[in-house]
This record gives sequence, C-alpha cells and structure tokens, in this order.
Amino acid sequence: MKLIRTQDAVGQVLCHDITQIIPGVTKDAVFRKGHIIQPEDIPVLLSVGKEHLYIWENNENMLHENDAAEILRALCQGAHMHATAPKEGKIELIADEDGLLLVDVERLRAVNALGEMMIATRAGGFPVKKGDKLCGTRVIPLVIEKEKMEQARRTAGDTPLLQLLPFRPRTFGVVTTGSEVANGLIEDAFTPVLERKLAEYGCEMAAHAICGDDADEITAAITQMASGGVQMIFCTGGMSVDPDDRTPLAIRRAGARIVSYGAPVLPGAMFLVSYLPDGRPVCGLPGCVMYAKRTIFDLVLPRLLADVPVTADWLAGLGHGGLCLNCPECHFPNCGFGKGV
Repeated sequence: MKLIRTQDAVGQVLCHDITQIIPGVTKDAVFRKGHIIQPEDIPVLLSVGKEHLYIWENNENMLHENDAAEILRALCQGAHMHATAPKEGKIELIADEDGLLLVDVERLRAVNALGEMMIATRAGGFPVKKGDKLCGTRVIPLVIEKEKMEQARRTAGDTPLLQLLPFRPRTFGVVTTGSEVANGLIEDAFTPVLERKLAEYGCEMAAHAICGDDADEITAAITQMASGGVQMIFCTGGMSVDPDDRTPLAIRRAGARIVSYGAPVLPGAMFLVSYLPDGRPVCGLPGCVMYAKRTIFDLVLPRLLADVPVTADWLAGLGHGGLCLNCPECHFPNCGFGKGV
C-alpha cells in the first residue's frame, strides 16, 4: 500500500473499504476495495474523515485483508455451514442446519495468539439453528505477510476449527418411577415436560411405563423398551439417596454402562448417564428437570441428539459455569450457564 493525500487520489485504486458511520442510521461502506476514485468522490471521502488514503501497490509477499480473511475462513469451516462474501475484511460462517456446534478451543486460541488476526466464534457445545452466525474472521491490518498466514495454517492443522453436527430426531421412552405415581396418589407431571422438551428437537415418545420403587420392575421396563427399539430411555425420579430410590441400581441391572452418577451442575447434581452395549443412552433424571427452567439435561440432550459421547471428563468440566442463576427471564443458551472456559 501507499499512503497519499485524498485530493491527489483521483484515478487511483482503493485497497480497502471506506466506511461511513451515522449513529442509529447506518454503518456501511461508501466505497469498496477496488473502486477507482473519481473527482466527485473527493468531497465524500473528506466528509467521512479520510484526508489520506491507502492505494494499492502490488507486493508478492503481502496479502490483502480480504484474501487473508478467506484463509482464516478455510481454517474454520466444517460441513453444514457456508461463508458470507468478504465485507470490510471480514467473513462470517452461517449454519446450514440445526445442530450442535463444536469448537476446538485450544487450536482457536493458538491461532488468535499469533497476533494481527482474529477468529471470534459463538460458544461451542450448544445448539444452533439454521441461519445462525457461527463465527467471524478477519486480520487486523489492511495487508499482512503471506508467511504469517502460512503460520496460521500450520498452527490450525488439517481439520476445521468448527464442527456443526446436525441433530437427528429419534424416539424415546420414559420410565416413570415412584410408588406415589404408580398408586395414583399424585399425577405424573414429569413426562409432559419431557415430551415438550424433546419435541423442540423433533423427537417423539415411543413408550411409557409407570413403575413403583421396585428395582426389578424398573429394570424390566428399561429392557422391554430397549428390545422394542426405543432409541433413548429416560428414567424419571428415584435419583436421590433415599432408601426407596432404586433407579440407579435398576439402570445398572439393565446392562447399561454407567458413565457418571452425579454431575457438578445445579440444578441437576443427581443426574445419571449411561449407555447400553449398543450405544443407546439411558439417563436417570433428577426431579429438578421437571420444574426448573434449565438444568443439566439441557446441556446433555444436544450431545445425545448429535451422537457426541457424554464422558465423565466432559461432565467434570461443567463445574466452572455449571451454576444456573435462575434468572427471572431465562435467555439460555445466551447466558453463562454451562459455558466454563
């Protein structure tokens, strides 16, 4: 680039966008990169505070901000997302499907630590909708050394920094436990909550069993649902440490491998997650899932629907950010719940 006085720029080619900002009205480019400056452009350029301009001079060792942003875009973009056209040196990625966004935070941090470039993403590990913005990329200067961008490529490696795993609706079964429900003393208020929550992801309930507190009866219900091809099984109630609570024992007897009984999340500390030998999940849901706005189940469910294994290590990491503040007006997932760094 070469810096010249605006009054001397007629006939020259701009190497960057010129932005006009009118608070509350507009923020857009009045002249785009590549524009050949005309005499009538000079007053407009001066009115937006541009007394000097950078004009383009070819340099084989440098890249323009748009070309560099395209490299950063390529480092980020996985399947099921598309890129916007460069604008003012910035490119964004947009979701093509509803799904679970995953971000490789360590590699993302390493690229951003190189300096003179940036990639900003939304928080990974949370559901996104088709059309949602996933990230924005740009370099800080108007031009940047090609070698610096090659360093970014080497740092990021061969796989995209972002993954979007589409949700796949599936059937689920509910095993309602507790003698108070089985004996008709209280109404089952848990199952309708699950039906509504799962319906948001296109899932349908394929089986429902009401059991007492007998572990053998609960195990039989789980086994029957699994034999019938139900793809996810949720047991409600019986997850505390009271003597009559037998759900964890029943799940284990059904042949499921317990990943974790308990999670560092409130609400949801007594959550249990397990998998049958063929990989189908069986979860024990504590009572808070029935009445709290957001719980551990809202953090786990997107992973189940995107076929991302729920591991003990991942659950342990939820402690930082795992305290829901129960805000009067819930904005989840646009809040800090579950977003430990």
